[in-house]
Amino acid sequence: MTHKTIRGTITYYSHKPERMGEERGREYFMLTQQADGNDVLLAHCEIDDEPNVIRDVALALRNSDSSPIDCSVRLTVGNKFEGSGWMRFGDQYAECETFNHRDGRISQRIETPAKVSWLQSHPIVGDALLMKLYDLDKGTGTTPYSNMFLTSPDHRGATGPQLFVTGFSLVYVGEEHVNVQAGSFNARHFQVTGTAGNLPEEHPPYDVWCTADDDYILLKATAGGYMKTYYELTQLDIN
Repeated sequence: MTHKTIRGTITYYSHKPERMGEERGREYFMLTQQADGNDVLLAHCEIDDEPNVIRDVALALRNSDSSPIDCSVRLTVGNKFEGSGWMRFGDQYAECETFNHRDGRISQRIETPAKVSWLQSHPIVGDALLMKLYDLDKGTGTTPYSNMFLTSPDHRGATGPQLFVTGFSLVYVGEEHVNVQAGSFNARHFQVTGTAGNLPEEHPPYDVWCTADDDYILLKATAGGYMKTYYELTQLDIN
């Protein structure tokens, strides 16, 4: 076999006091690491909180640093079609063709200073793949990043899709051992900070734990503030 396939399920839980531990969504993902050095991530995401969200993503990215190659996204919000779109990333540009119910047809081409570092198309598994950007040789600490893109600036990824330019910082806290429903793992603990001024609304504090290997599979994550959500890997299959 010339490729490796990782399949898993991430369950979304509420950490609000009145809903502590209540399941509020789920995500089914498949990550195929191909022989050409590229990965393809397929993710189906469901958020039950009103207005409910169904998101389907197909994202191609480079295995070495998770920089994006191309992506397609389809959104349903409140049980109604929200939008669909396709993005492609060159050495110094990003382009997008989308249609959504609010704006109709949108064509975007954005010139960039270099290859786009990251595209967050909003599956939670992607929040761990993002951490490949951090240079572990630096040890623990904080590194700011620019030239980052989102398919939606909404914290739930419930608008668009279309290209949105942003930047933020990654904090490497260190290695830990974590237990989740999918098993017991050595993990790397990261935080996402510095979103103020880069998003319409600052993202609440966000902690991410991923496998301490080259796969960077999300094990768990917590978002504080008004969100108070918890994400946990509940199933994992690698072949």
